[in-house]
Amino acid sequence: MGKQITALKAQKRNHQRVSVYLDGEFAFGLSRIVAAWLHVGQELSAEKIAELKVEDELEFAYQRTIRYIGYRMRSVSEVQQYLNQQGIDIVVIENVIERLQKSGLLDDLSFARMWIENRNEFRPRSHRMLAIELKKKGIQSDIISQIMEETTSDEVLAYTAAKKQARKYMPLEWQEFRRKLSSFLARRGFSYSTINPTVNQVWAERDPESHYVDRDLVP
Repeated sequence: MGKQITALKAQKRNHQRVSVYLDGEFAFGLSRIVAAWLHVGQELSAEKIAELKVEDELEFAYQRTIRYIGYRMRSVSEVQQYLNQQGIDIVVIENVIERLQKSGLLDDLSFARMWIENRNEFRPRSHRMLAIELKKKGIQSDIISQIMEETTSDEVLAYTAAKKQARKYMPLEWQEFRRKLSSFLARRGFSYSTINPTVNQVWAERDPESHYVDRDLVP
């Protein structure tokens, strides 16, 4: 025999949740979405109560994830780690991720594109370093390869990064300018073969009359 719903009350601390009373006593809380179809006088079997609790756990995890990805776009791996840290059951995590992917709110390819576009605009770095960053975000190798094929060449990225950074080094003489800008580009993951001509080009554009260009630059 089931239990009868004797009251449904909005919770004081969280108006998005409803307290369910069975046979005159508080039984459990549910999100408003899950509790929407319930009404006073309705009888709930033990199986139905268990089903409602599972639905509530799924909805709780889903809404929490929506808030998490609302701050910025996330990778699938980041969402998995976040929900795992919240103590969410693995089955619930898989359900939430599938739901988000079907709705287009979670997409590793879109995430990777966004990540690269942001880096290229504000902090350009080499393909190698970009790939390492995406791998740390849990992006699969095939997606990384696809994104790298779409991305601007290392030569262009190095030049963009160097032009921005070179403004800080304008008062410097050639040797110090070369050393600092080369070290900067090396920290961004660019190779010697890219750094050397890039530094020479930026210096030449700054001082067309200068003859200080190094073919044997060592970062």
